[in-house]
This record gives sequence, structure tokens and C-alpha cells, in this order.
Amino acid sequence: METLFFQYPPCSTCRKAAKWLADHHIEVTARHIVETPPSAQELSQWIARSGMPLQKFFNTSGQRYRELKLKELIPVSSPDELIALLASDGMLIKRPLLVTDTHVLAGFDPKRWEEALCPQSR
Repeated sequence: METLFFQYPPCSTCRKAAKWLADHHIEVTARHIVETPPSAQELSQWIARSGMPLQKFFNTSGQRYRELKLKELIPVSSPDELIALLASDGMLIKRPLLVTDTHVLAGFDPKRWEEALCPQSR
């Protein structure tokens, strides 16, 4: 499986993550998270594989998150409704999102990425 890197190019965290990937010689297929957001089916599979709660896939610091009052909506919505919402607007998804054959990483945490992607360096 190819390694997918969902990013929003103007995002400074996404740029840092892209640089980290290049510095570690990790080849990825980059996708613009707004222009080509993940589908509901992709998100459903990845969320299940990640072992993380669905809520961790939301960009809680984003303007759209606040506009839609998702802090109140998430606790009363079904997982299917939330996944459809994420798939409808890439700005709602925590970024960057990295998907490999063995890991799904939402957000950029260099230590976590190193543990997942560079196990030989441990």
C-alpha cells in the first residue's frame, strides 16, 4: 500500500510534517485534504484501524469546528453521522493525516511518527 499524506499546504504544521518526511526519506502520495478529502469509507476503515477515538480525527482548533458548534454536536451524533461530516469537509479533519499499511496518524507528533515510521532508529 502506498503511504498517503493528507495535508493542507498553507498549514505550517503540515509543512513541518512534509519536511520531516523528506528528511527521513519517506516517500508519500500527497493529497490536498480540502480539494480531495478522504471518503467516508476510507475514514471509517482508517479510524477503526487507528485504535483512536473518532473524536481525535476532528480539527478542534479549526474555524469550521467552532462555526458548526461541533463540541456540542459530537457527543449526540452517531459515528456514521460524524464520519459523513468529516468526509464532507476536509477542513474538519485533523491534519496532517498519514496513512500507511500499518499506521494511521492524525496530527503531527515527531516522536510518534518516528516510532511508527522509523522503528530501526529506536
